[in-house]
Amino acid sequence: MAVTREEGVKQINIYIQAQNEGINITQDIFENLDYKNTYLEQVRSCFDWNFKSWTKTKLPSGFRIKSSGFEVPIYLNPKSELKIIKEGEKYYFIKGDGKDFAEEIDFEHKPGFYNKVTSDGKDMSRIVQAGAHGRLFISYSNECSFLEKGRDCLFCNINDTKRRFGKVDNIEWKNPNQIGETIAEAYREGYEGFNLTGGYVPERREVEYYIDVIEAVKDHTDLPDDRIHGMACVGAPSDFSFIEKYKEAGYQHIACNMEVWDKNLFNYYCPGKVDIGGDHDRWLDVLKHEVEVFGRGNVRSNFVGGLESKDSLLAGIEQLAEIGVIGVATTWKPCIGSALEGHRSPETEWHQDLQSKIYQILKKNGYGLSDLYYVSGDLNPIGYYFALDGQVSPGGNKFDIKK
Repeated sequence: MAVTREEGVKQINIYIQAQNEGINITQDIFENLDYKNTYLEQVRSCFDWNFKSWTKTKLPSGFRIKSSGFEVPIYLNPKSELKIIKEGEKYYFIKGDGKDFAEEIDFEHKPGFYNKVTSDGKDMSRIVQAGAHGRLFISYSNECSFLEKGRDCLFCNINDTKRRFGKVDNIEWKNPNQIGETIAEAYREGYEGFNLTGGYVPERREVEYYIDVIEAVKDHTDLPDDRIHGMACVGAPSDFSFIEKYKEAGYQHIACNMEVWDKNLFNYYCPGKVDIGGDHDRWLDVLKHEVEVFGRGNVRSNFVGGLESKDSLLAGIEQLAEIGVIGVATTWKPCIGSALEGHRSPETEWHQDLQSKIYQILKKNGYGLSDLYYVSGDLNPIGYYFALDGQVSPGGNKFDIKK
């Protein structure tokens, strides 16, 4: 099967709706999935994106739309009009009664390393998580030090996720050797590139830890830096020389997530980031220096779409694109346990228009799927727009698009 551009855009818009509104899955659908041998389960190693807290059974991480190859994450919301249903032995992703949108799907399959353990006996599935399209995600710490001073980002629920799921999902601090061993196993299976992130820790400790991790990955994979494609997601450092240290250690890509572009709202929503890294202008200076060190297209900054006006955010994405930074936006969900729990994200059409315009900005400034692949934790809707242009993911996952 394959999809036309028109069909693909429709799938992208439904994907964005799933991010903004979640998916309704009845208990009988996911209770019978074989997570031990076949399907990929959710591991809440950093954030819980579900609209309802769920600990009774495991949840599937996501699914692939068979007609296009697009991967869609699952965020559980019993109130959503988007549903997954089962007919016979087949699963379908539908909107409403399914008359307007119905696509056959297959839940994401788990990689082999998920059933392996590190040399010190830790489950590899709890050290490194398999992301979309061959990328790996590592949250070295599932807590943030901003909590101690009451300076958490208002939209973030990392500390509450640890409180609710740390023991349930068996998530602990990961040491560099565990990460190196696990990444080596994943790379043998065809995975390529990793995103290392986590809650804030004291700055010097962060730098030393990230260097230890990339060295452990090199030791266990015996690959050169440009084959490892490590990305360090870090806070804005007080000393710009730290940026050089990440590059010298072997990271090929780096991210500093501003989250909010508007200067006043940045101070309001991200008090801890202001305390540690400075105001909006200083974070921008950090990103500029990262481009000088890592090169155009190798630096990312994430934003939380829905916390400020669309015009403000798009102006920020445009400015960053011009200086060599790839700006992307997640769809804001008022997460359980965050200070903004109970608030409302903008309507789905708002987010659909935002993602389309970010894609257009990045394309106009010469970026493509290969750039987005290595600096973004997953391909997200913007990556699918590039796929509709006929571009192919460096991870080897060719989307099924009609010429």
